[in-house]
This record gives sequence, structure tokens and C-alpha cells, in this order.
Amino acid sequence: MYLHLGSSVVIPQRDVLGIFDLDNTSYSKLTREFLARAQQEGRVVTVGEDLPKSFTLCQDPSGRVTIYLSQLSSSTLLKRVESGSFETV
Repeated sequence: MYLHLGSSVVIPQRDVLGIFDLDNTSYSKLTREFLARAQQEGRVVTVGEDLPKSFTLCQDPSGRVTIYLSQLSSSTLLKRVESGSFETV
């Protein structure tokens, strides 16, 4: 199965390590440092041009970790994962 993160970005669900609400998690200094370091290392992909509401942490089969910033809420992405179907909205 695949997860549509917004715009034209689709990722395999098996690669998803976690889906996080950006407002709630960014209160933590550790999360802000983690995201800043990932940005500096070029591991952050911004999905769409709107203000991001969530981030999805993914690891591909080679072990590379990528963070996708999405304008979709974490609850919307979670519903897409739980539905078990490909979303193309």
C-alpha cells in the first residue's frame, strides 16, 4: 500500500516510521534540533507550498531516513493509513 502525503508525493506505507503533528512536537527542543539537523543534511522534503501541519518520518530499504513535511494534518494521514487504500485526493 501507498500513502499520499499531498501534492504529487506518494510513499510506500512500509517505509513509514511515524507520523507526527508539527505543532505538538515542535515544543520539544530535541525535536526542533532533530528537524534542523535533518534539514542541514538534506533529508527534509517539503510537500506542497502551504504551511506544514505534520511530518512523516520514513526509512527506505537502504536505511536512509527522510522527513516529509506535509500540509495535511497528522490525523488525516493516519486515517489514510488505517483505511488501507491508496488515496489520490
